[in-house]
Amino acid sequence: MELHTVVFKDPTKNPVADDVIPLCELAKNLEEAGEYESACEVLHPFWQGLLHRPETNELADEPKAELLLRAGTLTGFLGSAKHIAGAQEAAKDLISESAAIFELLGKSEKIAEARVDLATCYWREGALDEARVTLQLVLDGLGDVQSEQKLRALINSALVEKGATRDREALRIYREAAPQFDASTNHALKGKFHNNYAILLKNLGLAENREEYIDTALVEFAAASFHYEQAGHRRFQAGVENNVGFLFASIGRFGEAREHVNSARSLFVRLADQGSAAYTDDTLAQIYLLEGRSEEAERVARRAVHALKRGGEQTVLAEALTTHGKALARLQQPQVARAALDQAVEIAQNAGNPDRGGIAAVTAIEELSPYLPVETLQNYYHTAETLLSKSQNLSLKTRLGECARRVLLTALENANEATPAATGVALTPGFSLDSEVLRYEGSLIRRALEESGGSVTRAARLLGVTHQGLAFILNGRHSDLLSIRSPVKRRRRSIIRHH
Repeated sequence: MELHTVVFKDPTKNPVADDVIPLCELAKNLEEAGEYESACEVLHPFWQGLLHRPETNELADEPKAELLLRAGTLTGFLGSAKHIAGAQEAAKDLISESAAIFELLGKSEKIAEARVDLATCYWREGALDEARVTLQLVLDGLGDVQSEQKLRALINSALVEKGATRDREALRIYREAAPQFDASTNHALKGKFHNNYAILLKNLGLAENREEYIDTALVEFAAASFHYEQAGHRRFQAGVENNVGFLFASIGRFGEAREHVNSARSLFVRLADQGSAAYTDDTLAQIYLLEGRSEEAERVARRAVHALKRGGEQTVLAEALTTHGKALARLQQPQVARAALDQAVEIAQNAGNPDRGGIAAVTAIEELSPYLPVETLQNYYHTAETLLSKSQNLSLKTRLGECARRVLLTALENANEATPAATGVALTPGFSLDSEVLRYEGSLIRRALEESGGSVTRAARLLGVTHQGLAFILNGRHSDLLSIRSPVKRRRRSIIRHH
């Protein structure tokens, strides 16, 4: 995009007082096109850049609030992209001051805009509760008013719920908001909606083995790419490439997956977006893990962690540490792997994102159980159970159930050397290993049936068994659960094979 030159119409007037609002509007347009550095250049006469406060002494309230808002928004985004410590706190201060001034002026739409940007800063830090409350204030304040800020608030609300692994709540938000985005003419917002909706569908499709979700995700990604192209938003187009790459990896098309992710990373590097480049490294490491290439996964994951530690996005760092810990465990380096996973748990908890910490604890049990004593595994399980207590992610609940079974069996295998308190099982004279395992199996099947609305097909997918296998188990060992099941609906054929 070409550089913009500002021409002051009347040299006898104070340019700061008279021209700051038009400059802020120009900067906002550049932001929407992903040209964040150019937006900073536009504001340079009044703002020296990140971690500096804009010069507002000679400004009236409205231009002052506009300048603070633009500076705060740019500080939040570029601080994340460039891994600048303290940037999110600085951004929140500027945006909060802006919102307070807009409240005094009674500018409802501008108040909403500032609060959405403030919630974005909270989300980057992993402070999901604060982000959720802030966005709800926006939606309550706007009511039935159809506006750009309402659309932004809806997108970000779904992102917050997805970050909290409340996938069903996020799905509800996207589905209810879809007609409002269809009516919008803002290509950047529509691209963001389709991209984030596609990511959620991809995750649900993979977690629940729902081919129709994966099919729809591909369609949504294509729509996102189209709208980002129309908006000229190269940075977000690269994000779509990264997400499509992981989807291809998840269905076993690894060559195409790496091509998409490497293309995304190259574009982020050209845009000097170190944060997003590091995120693509984490994606690439996960792809290598799916391929069974643990050495490449460890190398790339280590690079991602090193880059993310310089920034303030703690939730993303926790995710990268979890990937790195998994790779280290598969390279039979349990001590270093455990250190990485423990750090992921701690960082996620401190950031206010318990679900991400729970995922790291579950990963520790899955990857390190051969190396750890039963007491340590029990501690990880209790941590994961507590942190994931409010999660709506069905695959996580299934993983947690499998971890319970693994910890129990490990405890029972060591029963001769462990005390009843250590195993968590009372080894009385009438104790039966088969009965105890059967009880846990029934508990897992009941949970899967309840979470899938009684569908044996979906419950079987959650449990990692075939429909026939689960039906056999129900009819044989757990006939008391037959009342929970419901008729299975025939699904359409997948289009994934034709892509």
